[in-house]
Amino acid sequence: MRIALGIEYDGTSYNGWQRQKNGLGVQQRLEEALGVVADEDIEAVCAGRTDTGVHASGQVVHFDTSAERSDRGWLLGTNTNLPPDISVAWVRQVADDFHARFSATGRSYRYVILNRLQRSALHRHRAWWVHQPLDESSMDKAAQRLVGEFDFSAFRAAGCQAHSAVRRLTSIRVARDGAWVTVEVSANAFLMHMVRNITGTLAAIGRGEQPLEWIGDVLESRDRKLGGITAPPHGLTLVAVDYPPSFGIPADGRY
Repeated sequence: MRIALGIEYDGTSYNGWQRQKNGLGVQQRLEEALGVVADEDIEAVCAGRTDTGVHASGQVVHFDTSAERSDRGWLLGTNTNLPPDISVAWVRQVADDFHARFSATGRSYRYVILNRLQRSALHRHRAWWVHQPLDESSMDKAAQRLVGEFDFSAFRAAGCQAHSAVRRLTSIRVARDGAWVTVEVSANAFLMHMVRNITGTLAAIGRGEQPLEWIGDVLESRDRKLGGITAPPHGLTLVAVDYPPSFGIPADGRY
């Protein structure tokens, strides 16, 4: 049978989602915990591989098993065997044609910036500290240039292995709440470091170093070297994965 589950994790201590030959991935810890409950080896497939230091509040995973357990049994048993920085939020049996990655129709990320003069001791692993003033209104206006289907080569990492750089970005919003500036972005799929590169480029506009129109020039250039810096990983969280309603996955992946 095929089981889907939603998980959240603090990525600070992990070398990303994927199991590593050298280093520790979230996948390894989750598969070990599931294996204890199933009493067999488990291979977990996720909706989107997160990088080193990146977090998730809405990651979706599936795995196949011959073990019969209740949803409650999977949830409580797996969480009992997970470290405190990884948690299963929901579990349900799904159809055999469900695939956490390939069945997804969209993904959403949130990037958090702490924009004030003093750094934070409590949020050092969850937000990018930018002490220069940011104009979030200019950042939001510039960001709208990216909505639509484009070749996002200018915002992909050099090591990105995607066959095509064309993605459909469905929405992006930059907003402020006190000292906190958030970048909320949704797309059908993302390239390696795409959100972090977009955020770094928007920050240059927010600091007044570049005009609003610059982001369009960067996009059209398809040249990563012309864009802004890559924002650090610890400000980024995968917040939701969308699926067709027929699969019965919690609405927009949130819980």
